[in-house]
Amino acid sequence: MAEGLRERKKRRTRQHLSDVATGLFVERGFDAVTIAEIAETADVSVNTVYNYFPAKEDLFLDRSRGIVDRLSRYVRGRDKGESAADAVLRELRIQVEGVSPTVGLIAGYASFMRVIEGADTLKARLWHIGQEAQLHLEETLREEAGAGPDDWAPALVAGQLSWVHSTLMAYVGGEMVTGRGTNEVSRDALVLLDDMEDLLGEKVLNYARRAAA
Repeated sequence: MAEGLRERKKRRTRQHLSDVATGLFVERGFDAVTIAEIAETADVSVNTVYNYFPAKEDLFLDRSRGIVDRLSRYVRGRDKGESAADAVLRELRIQVEGVSPTVGLIAGYASFMRVIEGADTLKARLWHIGQEAQLHLEETLREEAGAGPDDWAPALVAGQLSWVHSTLMAYVGGEMVTGRGTNEVSRDALVLLDDMEDLLGEKVLNYARRAAA
């Protein structure tokens, strides 16, 4: 019971720090805000901030683990008869159609993107997160397809599916920054997904297809 309460307090503190930092970043820009200012505003010590977030970028991109695992989760959870690409495209369409915050379709996402656009270190961190996610997907595809260590297919398919995801996210972010509404961006994003699917080859579309029975 005591351990549960302690963990709950840690989660609340972590969320509080992230919320305070994000508010400051949105207001003043990422580079203009220091860890000391975040700590003062959150009424904690600088050491407390670093205990929860090793780097300032972590305060803003505090949900990166979910991004790294996202496509792999879709692939592992694919239905009978579905390929890896089928599962990824299906899940992305569900989120776009549902105007989900997961794909950036939420009020305030434009402010989030503007902070990133103004900070090279955040752009670099996002690139590294994308590379980590692609490698994670490659490992998942290799396991799911039973591919050997010398088989290039998992890396190539992971690259294509990561391209679909990153292109979708970049499109949504760019459109939200222009001030368009979420429903309007959602409709156009579905068209974009269809266009990207048309560009994928049959080998990618059929890779790691789960048995129907």
